[in-house]
Amino acid sequence: MTDKSPADNFPAGYEPSKIWTWEKGNGGQFANINRPIAGPTQEKELPVGKHPLQLYSLGTPNGVKVTILLEELLAAGHSGAEYDAWLINIGQGDQFGSGFVDINPNSKIPALMDHAPKDGGKPLRLFESASIMTYLAEKFGAFLPTDLRTRAETLNWLFWQMGSAPFLGGGFGHFYAYAPMKIKYAIDRYAMEVKRQLDVLDRHLADNQFMAGKEYTIADMAIWPWYGNLALGQAYGDAGDFLDVQSYRNLQRWTAEVLARPAVKRGRMVNRTSGEPSEQLRERHDASDFDTKTVDKVANT
Repeated sequence: MTDKSPADNFPAGYEPSKIWTWEKGNGGQFANINRPIAGPTQEKELPVGKHPLQLYSLGTPNGVKVTILLEELLAAGHSGAEYDAWLINIGQGDQFGSGFVDINPNSKIPALMDHAPKDGGKPLRLFESASIMTYLAEKFGAFLPTDLRTRAETLNWLFWQMGSAPFLGGGFGHFYAYAPMKIKYAIDRYAMEVKRQLDVLDRHLADNQFMAGKEYTIADMAIWPWYGNLALGQAYGDAGDFLDVQSYRNLQRWTAEVLARPAVKRGRMVNRTSGEPSEQLRERHDASDFDTKTVDKVANT
C-alpha cells in the first residue's frame, strides 16, 4: 500500500487562470449580489425621518452593533441619540442604490447620517461599524472610557473584533453554511481559527467581567452580535454544536450577562428580517415602535 499525499484529500481539476475573470451566477447564497466592482447600480434616494440620526442598516451582526449602542445611549438618558432606522435589504441590492453609495462607497451596512453634528455644519456621513460606534460614543460621552488605559483596552478589543469577524462570517460561516458545496479543507481551516478566537475570548473573560474590565463598553456591544450569537447557538445553523461553544464557560457567562440588558434585547430587534415575528422590528422611528410595530403585531392589524 502506498501512502497518500495530502493532495489526495482535496478535489482535483481546478487550476487558477493567469488572470481571474468574473463568472456570474457561480452558486452559493448571496452570489446574486456579489460583484468585483464598486459604485451604484441604480438611482435611488434614501428616505430621511424626523430625527438627527438616520441609520440605514439590516439586522446582521454588523448592523446590530450600532442599534444596540443607540438603544444603550437612549437607556442611559441621552435623548439626542433618538434615531430612525431604515431597512436596507441587501438581498435585493438596496446597498447599491445611489443614495446609499453616497454615504458608504463600499456598499456595506450599516451606514449613518448625522444631521446635527457638533460642528454645526452640513450632515456628516459615517460608515464602517467601528467608526460609527466610536463617533457616537464620543459624541455622547458614553461607553468609551476616558481613562487612558481602559480606553486603550476598549479600542484594542473593538478593533480585534473588526479584524477577527471576517474569519468567522466570511470564512467559517460562508463555507460551513452558505457555500454551494462542502469543502473539508476550507471548513477545517476556518473552524480552527474560530475555535482559536473563542479561546482568546474565553481566556480573557476568565479574569474580566467585560471586555475592557469592569466597565461595559462599545467593545462588548461590537463583539456580542458575532460571538454572543454564536455562543447561543444562533449562528450558521448547527455551528454551535459543531464548534462545541458550550465548552467556553466564561464566554457563556458574558454572553448571558450582556443579553440580559434591556437595550441589547431591543437593539437585536431593529431591522431584523428573520426569526420570531415578535422579535422583528423592520424599521424603527420611535421607542413606541417596539410595542406596536413588530412583525407579529403589524400582521394582525
